[in-house]
Amino acid sequence: MFLIESLLLAFALCVDSFTVSAACALRSRMALRKGALMALVFALFQGGFPFLGALLGVACRSFMASIDHWVAFGLLLLVGGKMVVDAVRNEPKENQLDVSSPWVMCLLAIATSIDAFVVGITLGLENDVWHILAISAIVGAVTFAVSLFGVVLGRRNVAIPERVTTLVAGLVLIGLGVYTLIEHLTS
Repeated sequence: MFLIESLLLAFALCVDSFTVSAACALRSRMALRKGALMALVFALFQGGFPFLGALLGVACRSFMASIDHWVAFGLLLLVGGKMVVDAVRNEPKENQLDVSSPWVMCLLAIATSIDAFVVGITLGLENDVWHILAISAIVGAVTFAVSLFGVVLGRRNVAIPERVTTLVAGLVLIGLGVYTLIEHLTS
C-alpha cells in the first residue's frame, strides 16, 4: 500500500508542475533540452520540499502525537480544498516571464512546490526518515517524468486542461486526508 499511496501523492503534487511546464513549452516554443532542465528543476524542488516540510513535522511530532492524524487530515483537506476551489474558479493567469531563464525556472518550481512543503509536514508527523526519503524520491521522479511529458505536449501545441487536472489533484489530496483520518480512528 505504501507504493500506491506514494504514487497517488506524487501525481497529485506534480499536477501544477505538469501544467506549468506544458504552458511554458507551448508559449515559448522551448527546446527539449531546456524543457528537460525545467523538468529537473521542478523535480528537485517538488521532491525536496516534502522532505523539508517533513523535518518540521518530525520536530513537532512529540507535541502533536495525540492529534497528528487530525493535523494531517486538516492540512491535506486545506491544500486539496484550495486546489478544488482554484479549479472551480478557473481564473485566468497572465504570466509573461522568460521561462528559459534558470532563475524563472526556480521561481516557478518554488511556486509549484509550496503545497508539497505543507503535505511534507503531514509526512513528518506519521513516518520515519526512511519512508520520508522514499516518498520524496518518488515525488521527485514522478514530477520529472510528468513535467517532461508536459513539455513534450506543450511543444506539440497540446493545450492542457488545467482546471480538470487541478480538480482531480485536489480531490486525490482530500481523499488521502480522509484515508489517513479513517486509518487512525479505526486502529
